[in-house]
Amino acid sequence: MAIMTTSPISFAIHKKLKNALGRAGTIVTPHGEIQTPAFVTVGTKATVKGITPEMLKDLGAQVVLANTYHLYLQPGEKIINTLGGLGKFMNWQGPTMTDSGGFQAFSLGAAYGKNITKFVAGKDDPKILPHFTPETLSKNKVEDGSPMNIAKVDENGVMFKSIIDGSVHYFTPEKSIQIQNDIGADIIFAFDECTSPQEPYNYQAKSLDRTHRWAKNCLEYHRSTKHASTQALFGIVQGGRHEDLRKESAKALAAMDFDGYGIGGSFAKEDMGSAVKWVNEILPEDKPRHLLGIGEPADLFDAVENGCDLFDCVLPTRNGRTGTLFTKYGKINIGNAKYKDDAGPFDEGCECYACKNYTRAYLSHLVRSGEMLAGTLASIHNLYFIIHLVDEMRKAIHEDRFFEFKKEYLHLYVTMSRASIDTARHDFAKSHEKNV
Repeated sequence: MAIMTTSPISFAIHKKLKNALGRAGTIVTPHGEIQTPAFVTVGTKATVKGITPEMLKDLGAQVVLANTYHLYLQPGEKIINTLGGLGKFMNWQGPTMTDSGGFQAFSLGAAYGKNITKFVAGKDDPKILPHFTPETLSKNKVEDGSPMNIAKVDENGVMFKSIIDGSVHYFTPEKSIQIQNDIGADIIFAFDECTSPQEPYNYQAKSLDRTHRWAKNCLEYHRSTKHASTQALFGIVQGGRHEDLRKESAKALAAMDFDGYGIGGSFAKEDMGSAVKWVNEILPEDKPRHLLGIGEPADLFDAVENGCDLFDCVLPTRNGRTGTLFTKYGKINIGNAKYKDDAGPFDEGCECYACKNYTRAYLSHLVRSGEMLAGTLASIHNLYFIIHLVDEMRKAIHEDRFFEFKKEYLHLYVTMSRASIDTARHDFAKSHEKNV
């Protein structure tokens, strides 16, 4: 058992996968334990949309992550600090995390208005890095004449315009840490630049140097404050989809001796497991690793197998609010007409509050009617689904059956065709009747 004791948090590894990097363990924070691997619920503005903290606890959430950028803009970190910090502010009793705001340099910068995600769609995707000049910046335009992205990266930080009132703000590494110190989460992240997956190698390399320099600044600033004894700071590995840059970043961050490590940036979806493995073979084994912004079941299996302990993603609740549900046979759109008179639960065998009390027909009605309750019930189910899927992975690691569980689960979730879902549901129901 590996134990980390020189940090505001401790991490113990209880079981390892054979011939792989995956492990099950416990992170102890000032506000409770996190059994790993674990899915981290995203509460961007100190709230999970449509879900109370009490509901989160009941559906099995262990830890909540909030967004530094959004909380800085509204209500402001000083208000949260005055009112007792993030957990007390939102009435969440368990562990908390905040990201650094660095992702907004991507989502509000290079990716703004272009529907670009963390994943590479293809090798020939167009480059979308905007080219700023003092003249175009003052005119709120980029060189191609389109509206200016509302975030701009330079060597010292990120300038951005508020999405609330258009006011201009500037984040440096030190500013990001100061805000996170005031917000008061148990685990915070170093300020980084998350590059677009479509940027060329030379830009990725330049950005990586900047991220490493910012990481060092964050660590030095954090350790100079009283918060270093109560808040753990994670460095973030970047490097895009390039093996040499990923490994370079892992080595550089490992040498800085953070309390834990985040893995951020962009990936080629089919190679995400390999990219994570490159990093985790280098990062210290005795410190927790958090894969940022990943929430698809197949991706979670790959991440766990390759040594990640924590994951966060808005996917469960974002999908829920649009009527998309996770089921063991794949995702479904509950608003489709075929569910209008379906008296079954959202997902057969699911033990969540929503599945035990409501039918597909009722949720389909709520979605089609635009009722607020639709998002709440669907989010409860989706969060329960993902949280307990990762819980099952952890259990499978302890019982030396992770690879069998992965194969069986993904056969149902990924390899079965959509046409066979109704047949599979029927077979499951019959099997369940026999077991009752």
